[in-house]
Amino acid sequence: MNLDKIYLVGFMAAGKTTVARALATRLGWHAEDIDELIEARERRPVADIFARSGEAYFRTVEREILRLLLPLRHVVVATGGGTFADPENRAAIMRDGLSIWLDVPFEAVLARMPADGRRPLAADRIQMERLFVARQAAYALAHVRIETGLAPPEEIAERILDGINNWTSETR
Repeated sequence: MNLDKIYLVGFMAAGKTTVARALATRLGWHAEDIDELIEARERRPVADIFARSGEAYFRTVEREILRLLLPLRHVVVATGGGTFADPENRAAIMRDGLSIWLDVPFEAVLARMPADGRRPLAADRIQMERLFVARQAAYALAHVRIETGLAPPEEIAERILDGINNWTSETR
């Protein structure tokens, strides 16, 4: 496993994209966002991909994008909310870099969730809560867990750096 690449994992609206940018700036690395790369490749928003092509198609494209990111180094990758829940993706991430779970309470997810339909899996609150609970077991497999609460991205980036230092000293 390499320490020259970080994957941020966690539920939708956990702040992965924003924190990835803050952390990459702090490290002098690049930030990549899997959902943004999917939208660029498909030339349409994630919500449209889900609506017109389905979740299975989206997950296939997501896996392909992840494979394209594997050779990159000195990068912080913001994964999609479901990326790490897929066993094949999770295995690739765990081998390729350090996985960091941005653990955010469900109430904070709800507070951050835009009501504009951009999050197709958030349309039904009860279903979203079930999905949140179901994915916790997968996220818990990440190398490092960072409780984010409602902290600003820069503070979360600092917590990640502390978490990495603690993790590396424990695994020596």
